[in-house]
Amino acid sequence: MQQLSEQEQIRRNSMEQMRAMGIEPYPAAEFVVTGYSDEIRNNFSDELEPPRQVAIAGRIMSRRIMGKAAFVELKDSKGRIQVYISRDDICPGDDKELYNTVFKKLLDIGDFIGIRGFVFRTRTGEITVHAKEMLVLSKSLRPLPIVKVKDGVTYDSFDDPELRYRRRYVDLIVNEGVRDIFIKRTKVFNSMRNFFNEHGYMEVETPILQSIPGGASARPFITHHNALDIPLYLRIADELYLKRLIVGGFEGVYEFSKNFRNEGMDRTHNPEFTCMEIYVSYKDYNWMMNFTEQMLERICMEVNGTTDVTVGDNVISFKAPFKRVTMTEAIKEHTGIDISGMNEEQLRDVCKQLHIDVDPSMGKGKLIDEIFGEKCEGKYIQPTFITDYPIEMSPLTKRHRSNPELTERFELMVNGKELANAYSELNDPIDQYERFVEQMKLADKGDDEAMIIDHDFIRALEYGMPPTSGMGIGMDRLVMLMTGQVAIQEVLLFPQMKPEKNN
Repeated sequence: MQQLSEQEQIRRNSMEQMRAMGIEPYPAAEFVVTGYSDEIRNNFSDELEPPRQVAIAGRIMSRRIMGKAAFVELKDSKGRIQVYISRDDICPGDDKELYNTVFKKLLDIGDFIGIRGFVFRTRTGEITVHAKEMLVLSKSLRPLPIVKVKDGVTYDSFDDPELRYRRRYVDLIVNEGVRDIFIKRTKVFNSMRNFFNEHGYMEVETPILQSIPGGASARPFITHHNALDIPLYLRIADELYLKRLIVGGFEGVYEFSKNFRNEGMDRTHNPEFTCMEIYVSYKDYNWMMNFTEQMLERICMEVNGTTDVTVGDNVISFKAPFKRVTMTEAIKEHTGIDISGMNEEQLRDVCKQLHIDVDPSMGKGKLIDEIFGEKCEGKYIQPTFITDYPIEMSPLTKRHRSNPELTERFELMVNGKELANAYSELNDPIDQYERFVEQMKLADKGDDEAMIIDHDFIRALEYGMPPTSGMGIGMDRLVMLMTGQVAIQEVLLFPQMKPEKNN
């Protein structure tokens, strides 16, 4: 049995006293809300006669008891508002027990109450709800970490990241501004969805449990299907299924997907994350670059009212167009080395020269990726398209129309990290099969992120897929940028955490 603190025991005793008085601390009846804090303040008029009648509900965040009356700060889903409670109003007749016992002694900060009354302005000018009726809606059995500020110093702040992420429900209650991050998150998704829908593209759903973890180079989570007695994988990407739909005749499809990668956790990675992927027929990566920068400029304007966002010390502009730099140009600019035409051994020598740690399982693609990641990626703060990746790095991408050693691919770098990844999609089934075979050779060398051959996807391509461009964007990282956050945990309601130790 969990050991209760003194405060927790007092609250449980209060709950039992309420029940003994015939007051249910968790009533089942509906309480009809007719007004919210922000709307009540915004629509208040001193000229309105009679004053507006409202029913509000929320959590007690503070209270000041002054004999027969009290002021309460009530927090609802829209903000906070002051409530004036008079004993003579909520306890008609001679029965003062509700006020003297329940309100003054048994109700606590954190409890939910319902108030029916009218709106007025106090002598100090604060818009307030005058309570004519009060109902207990839910008893809080744990005290909130109430933040206090005195002489400019903050006390008892709930600011430990470990506790904030693990107990997001408390974080949302006591830390102002956290709720706004997640409201903006929803606005980002809605803005992107509206942009796609206006272009006539269709939102779809594809499997999360997959027999082959395809569409990206990553280590998957593995589970087991008992009825079929087969291993299944949580998807690392939805790319190959969305392309099957293009084969089937849809001109443009997109999906907001939960993806899972069995990899490390840090300030920009969570093993469960949200990605958006879109595929459009008869387009190439040049079109997709234009489409992507237009989309991001619009999202930034709709979410923040400007094309500029501040992240840490950086002011980032999403005003289109974005800069475009090829992969080899980027590496040459930041290392002084031209990797064009280099083989695997030469690239290993370059890594050694640049003091980049590599292992024998890495092929050309991984070696180039390490060079770019270590020496270049962090330099691109403003939105920049890095284009024309070497073919070894891009097993699902069409060869470059003017250089068969390269592919028609771009990654969008923002604030030193990849935000989006896009291709002119490979639709040649023979070339695709040969690329998969090369990936399997990497797996034989020990690369546990190499792709597995998806024979059904090859079969789909053999029926014919039109020229197509696809783009994936990390939604969590996009929300980080749009809200000025530097840690992915700040934009995930419930990020993955280490198991909590039982006290």
